[in-house]
Amino acid sequence: MHFIPEKLDDYVVAHSENEPELLQLLNRETYQKILQPRMLSGHYQGRVLSIISKLVNPKNILEIGTYTGYSALCLAEGMQKEGVLHTIDVNEELYDFQRKYFDKSGYGNQIVQHLGNALEIIPDLDVTFDLIFIDADKDNYPNYFNIIIDKLNTGGIILSDNVLWSGKVIEELKVDDISTKALLKYNKLLKEDPRLETVILPIRDGLTISRKL
Repeated sequence: MHFIPEKLDDYVVAHSENEPELLQLLNRETYQKILQPRMLSGHYQGRVLSIISKLVNPKNILEIGTYTGYSALCLAEGMQKEGVLHTIDVNEELYDFQRKYFDKSGYGNQIVQHLGNALEIIPDLDVTFDLIFIDADKDNYPNYFNIIIDKLNTGGIILSDNVLWSGKVIEELKVDDISTKALLKYNKLLKEDPRLETVILPIRDGLTISRKL
């Protein structure tokens, strides 16, 4: 989803940081072999994730929704040398695909894959985080928030993807549209929670940056 004219979007991408070669390969193979390749963060958003991570310089990162590992590698670029990135996904068929690219990068030993339900896995993680990226099933965004907020360090950042949901957040809500309903609740929750300061960026399908006070 583009919220600015395509030509202007092309200009933005052309004048932003280049996509690293390994991520180009990952991008290409995802489109060749994996279902729903639109789920990939992609070149421009990947560079946005990378530069935010570099600004935060997190020791520990949590990612909810790994897909093929593209966003994890982008986030890892800003991680401290002794840092660890925990990434969670329910799709066991993508596990080996992710690991192949993690190991080709310089971060393979710092990335821990978790397979299963994030709502069950996160409470058992004995670690707090400086940066959390949420890009999984939209229905559970409010639930994810409720279990990660106490694991986020003061000054830590939550990045939330797809928060504009192809513009559906401003359209009339359909009775059976559970995902949009959950995102409306989630966006309101981030805005009103006194523990956070939040801005939404109209990048791709909407990216929220929330900082814990």
